[in-house]
Amino acid sequence: MINWLPFAEPSPTPFPDYTGDPNLITPGVWGFVAILAVGIATVLLIIDMNRRIRRSRYREEVRIKLEEEQAVADAAAAAAARKANRGKPKTTPSS
Repeated sequence: MINWLPFAEPSPTPFPDYTGDPNLITPGVWGFVAILAVGIATVLLIIDMNRRIRRSRYREEVRIKLEEEQAVADAAAAAAARKANRGKPKTTPSS
């Protein structure tokens, strides 16, 4: 049981040693161009997304402002109608 320890084999490596030029193992120009294209596309998508979010937020603010202005105008019209009807006698509908 003890004699196998001095004769143990080394553990195998998952990949064999590369004997060629390590400078040849690169993504190259096409890899750089592909990553550059992905980066540019990402930046353009982020800019477009921010523009769309900003535009929808402005539309919501304008919609709320228009609703407030419409409510003020309706209240003013109702007050004017009440003021105009104060001096007139009330009429009952005849059947």
